Amino acid sequence: MTTFVLATANAHKTEEMRAVLSDLGIELLPRPGDVPEVQENEVTLEGNALLKARALVAATGQPAIADDTGLFVDALDGRPGVSSARFAGENASYDDNVAKLLGELSGVPDGHRGASFRTVIAVAYPSGESLCVEGVLEGRITYERRGDNGFGYDPVFEPTHTGGRTLAELTPEEKNRNSHRSNALRALNEVLRTSS
Repeated sequence: MTTFVLATANAHKTEEMRAVLSDLGIELLPRPGDVPEVQENEVTLEGNALLKARALVAATGQPAIADDTGLFVDALDGRPGVSSARFAGENASYDDNVAKLLGELSGVPDGHRGASFRTVIAVAYPSGESLCVEGVLEGRITYERRGDNGFGYDPVFEPTHTGGRTLAELTPEEKNRNSHRSNALRALNEVLRTSS
């Protein structure tokens, strides 16, 4: 079994990643409580994911896995993008970010609400080697929140292949089969499997 220290302390992400990776024979160790948060100051998802993974390797001496996710909205020229978690400000809540997004898209018609979620997963090793993979999920932004599952922008993101349901209207199992993060995790598994 392959083992990595998980860089995220986000319980929702941890749950999703464990659910997908455990089925693939990859064990995730929890992020040690004494490791400080990494300042995500890179301008790309890849840069932030590598920054976090390398910080965990430096702190633990073990291989580490990290991710960074962004929501790229066509009508906003790709915003919020790499700043998705801080769209409404440095300490913004999920609700704050969704409210800002819906406000900025007020009056934007159906045909122009296209968006994509993009997740980059980085793996870093004590040897200094690293790799990145990505998963993308195409869809659109709804006019209002729908659904009680998921987190972040899930209640307003409707993937193209879910029959009109938002990510927050999917069961956790459905989301784990279809999400941008699960697409990236499957890509990671493929890379690890073929390189071992």
